[in-house]
Order: sequence, then C-alpha cells, then structure tokens
Amino acid sequence: MLPNTGKLAGCTVFITGASRGIGKAIALKAAKDGANIVIAAKTTQAHPKLSGTIYTAAEEIEAAGGKALPCIVDVRDEQQINNAVEKAVESFGGIDILVNNASAISLTNTLETPTKRVDLMMNVNVRGTYLTSKACIPYLKKSKVAHILNLSPPLNLNPLWFKQHCAYTIAKYGMSMCVLGMAEEFKGEIAVNALWPKTAIHTAAMTMLGGLDIESHCRKVDIMADAAYSIFKKPKSFTGNFIIDENILKEEGIKNFDVYAVKQGYSLMPDLFLDEYLDQATKKPESHGAVPELKGKKPQPPAEPRSGAVEETFRIVKDSLSDDIVKATQAVFQFELSGEDGGTWFLDLKSKSGNVGYGEPSDQADVVMSMSTDDFVKMFSGKLKPTMAFMSGKLKIKGNMALAMKLEKLMNQLQAKL
Repeated sequence: MLPNTGKLAGCTVFITGASRGIGKAIALKAAKDGANIVIAAKTTQAHPKLSGTIYTAAEEIEAAGGKALPCIVDVRDEQQINNAVEKAVESFGGIDILVNNASAISLTNTLETPTKRVDLMMNVNVRGTYLTSKACIPYLKKSKVAHILNLSPPLNLNPLWFKQHCAYTIAKYGMSMCVLGMAEEFKGEIAVNALWPKTAIHTAAMTMLGGLDIESHCRKVDIMADAAYSIFKKPKSFTGNFIIDENILKEEGIKNFDVYAVKQGYSLMPDLFLDEYLDQATKKPESHGAVPELKGKKPQPPAEPRSGAVEETFRIVKDSLSDDIVKATQAVFQFELSGEDGGTWFLDLKSKSGNVGYGEPSDQADVVMSMSTDDFVKMFSGKLKPTMAFMSGKLKIKGNMALAMKLEKLMNQLQAKL
C-alpha cells in the first residue's frame, strides 16, 4: 500500500460519483491527508443493491480526517454541476483537484443496446465529464496543485474493443479524448491525465454486473486510490498521460501487489482496452476487406451431433449438475457452435435439477453464446477464460450479461474433470 504524505492537506478535491466504489476510495485516501472532499453524486437514499449515499460517504470522509461537502449532482444536469462547484468554492475557497469518476456501462452490441442506454452512457461519460471539467477549470487555474483526473482508458483503436460494445467504448473514449484535448489546451496551468486499472476492480456495481463470484478475480478499490494519490503528488508538468494503476505504483516502489487482491491465490480478470493482456492468437490483424464470417442465412446445425469433445464436455457438465448449482444460477444458456461437432446446444440451469442437450432449449434462452467448438472446449476446460474470449471476439454473447458471467463459476468447478 502507498503511504500518505500529508501533501493534500487543505486541498479541495471535487469527485463525481464519490458515494461508493473507486470514487469513494480516492476520497478516503485524500481525506487521510486532511483534504476537503466535495462528494458530487446523485445517491441520497440507500439503493437496495448498491450501498452508500453522499451522506454516508461524508461520514466516512470526516472519520478519516477530511472535511466533506455532500452535493446532490447528476452529471447530466449542468445546473446541478454548477451549483455544486459554487458551493465548493464558497465552503473551501477554491478547487484544487477534479476527479471525473462518474460513469455508466452497458457491455452490449449495437443491436442489443437500447437508445436510452446509449444516451445515458454518452451523457454521463462524455458530456458529464466535459461539463464538470468546464465548470471547475476557472478555479483549477488559480490552484498551485491543479489536476484533472479522468477514470478512462488509453485510446486504443484496436477494433476488438469496439466490436462487442461499440457504444460503451465510444463513451469511455470520449472521456479519454477530453484528457488528450484539455491537457494540450491547459498545458502549464492544469495537469490533465487518465487513470485505468490493469485488472477488474471489485465494487458493488461489478458485483451487480458479474455476480458475487466475480470478486475473487478482482483487486480492491485501494489500488486505484493509491494510484490516483500518486498522480496528485506530481507537478503540473505531468500531463496528457494515460496511466495504468499497477505501472505507476511500480514507479513508487510498490512490489507486492498481492495486498490489493480481494482474495489471494485467484487469477485476476484483466480489464478492457489493454491489448497486452489478450491471448496471443487474438493479436493477428483482421482483414477489414474480407467477407464477413456470417453472411446470408445462419448455418443450420447438423441433424445429429457427432461424438467428440463437445458432446463429452456436455456429458461431464450434465453429470456435475446439482440442485445447488441450478438454484444459484437460474438461467438457460444456448450455444451456437461452429466447426466439428457444432450446432445448437443448450444448458438449462433454471428448471428442476438442470439439463443439457442438443438443439434449442424448451424455454427461451436467457443467454445465447456463439463461438467455435474448439474455443468452447477450451473455455470449459479452463484453457480460455470467458472474459478473454468475449473481449477478443472469440465469444459473442446475446442476452443477459450478468447471467453470462455467472456461468464462469460452473466452468471453474468443472476444470478438474475436463
């Protein structure tokens, strides 16, 4: 863990989405120095699945040694942003650091993303970041510290990061483009940087997206708080950078990253937008002039499945099913497999003691997964992580993403048998 130095004592840090998760962690880290924290978030009453409000966060910040100013802010509302900035200046005399943390996510493809969800991501991620920065900049210019930090990824134009969740990528890259433009525009006056995690970070939102089992493969929010704190210590000349949390902490001399793991000994899920963590096979450039893989009619499954690795995999899955697994999952999965032994298969983890079979399920599938038979066998045997398969384009998913991620638990249980 990175120790506090007291450098932020008396500084005013304005953080969007600071009522929980990474935003609150950054707030608490700064509060230990005696910083003033403006909690600009919209949660005023406890959410049934997401703990924390602007008021509970304020209590924690005060207990950690900082001063807190909870402000009701939906970053889609320009007036609420401006009101919070005015209150911050009235209460603390200025603003020294802005953290654009508020964000909306939907890892869905173009046809599966409702317009209202597209609007939400664009308005929160891009427009909210832009307007909050615009409102804070006049006061940041007067500060000796003067930092803007956006929680957004490096601008990686590999098509793999667009094909599965185009709208979300555009929205997050919009935040990163604010870094690129504002760092140059305010060079010498305000440092503007982006911070992104190397691995998945465990937050309440992550649990909602991937289920309780996802936390074992995540790091704690502390690593992002430490990385942000390291950035805040740097001079204004440190600007225009797209920083990965682990990399900057290595520069700080941190060597033991196991302390950041939610559960030590588990493999960590890599985060999106970082090519270096993709399977080597996915790094081959795509031919953008090639004929699309699926053109015209959808390939029909053979009349009967041939014996082979796919059938054997489903046999083992069937033998491993239990009432507990069905109760914990409550989903029907359909697999569209291309290649030898392919076709349509299903895994019913919703009815009775569960079932598997060839063909379409009797009830409508909650999740449809499309991939090659080779990758399917690798995925269930642990040689290919579902997250990596999805991010690299080897696995296409339609339907409920949260239920899709639940399937990973079953795969982990089966790896010893496959």
